[in-house]
Amino acid sequence: MNILITGSNGQLGNELRGIAGNYKNHLFLFTDVQDLDITDQDALASFFKDNNIELCINCAAYTAVDKAETERTLCDKINVKGPANLAKACAKNNARLIHISTDFVFSGESFIPLIETKKTDPVNFYGLSKLHGELALSNELKEHFIIRTSWLYSTHGSNFVKTMRKLGESKPKLNVIVDQIGSPTYAFDLANAIMSIVESNSSAFGVYHYSNEGIASWYDFTSAIFEYSNIKTPISPIPTSEYPTPAKRPHYSVMDKSKIKEAFNITIPHWRSSLKECLSKL
Repeated sequence: MNILITGSNGQLGNELRGIAGNYKNHLFLFTDVQDLDITDQDALASFFKDNNIELCINCAAYTAVDKAETERTLCDKINVKGPANLAKACAKNNARLIHISTDFVFSGESFIPLIETKKTDPVNFYGLSKLHGELALSNELKEHFIIRTSWLYSTHGSNFVKTMRKLGESKPKLNVIVDQIGSPTYAFDLANAIMSIVESNSSAFGVYHYSNEGIASWYDFTSAIFEYSNIKTPISPIPTSEYPTPAKRPHYSVMDKSKIKEAFNITIPHWRSSLKECLSKL
């Protein structure tokens, strides 16, 4: 297939680029905003037609959660209009769409791993924009996969793992939030899961959840990062109330992955083993 990857300069896009060589039977077209603006419907129409796109993996997104509270127009343009445009282009060209979404579509008030049919109720504008993006593309295209993920990190770009390592090496001590619970996700693992879906040629369209196995607080995650990096900086657990941010975060966003594991026979690594792998590459 001719496969378009949007947002290819981000963490997930870079991981897909890294494993593309394992799939010689496909032609991958890696683009970012400077190559192809997903908010430009005419540009998308031309690109799809000129390159005979059969599948699009949309990694493009506005992800600055706090800035989204004030940059709402830009956030909506990228996270809602963009996916809708891609869905229209896919529908016109008989192509499939794999779209990446987020755990932030949920309120975080549950304490049971979240299944795909759980009621959505975002607590910040970023989450709302991603939910509206899901709905917009669903209205335009039936043949789609939406994959919600959480706490993404990799060897590429800026992310929590790199930030905490840097802080751990430069600060005498750190305070880290202990009452937000989720599952870290190594973008390399997610990229491989996406390619499992591609290779399956399955028509089991719909919404799926993917993160690494296991649960953690940001404090737990930081503790593991420091342990595996041999960083001795002391860290103290603090409640969210002691670290206010412009955008509210969900307190609990652990997702149930049973559906994606069963549908595509995917084995998901535990977050600790994937963290070790990522750190070994850094």
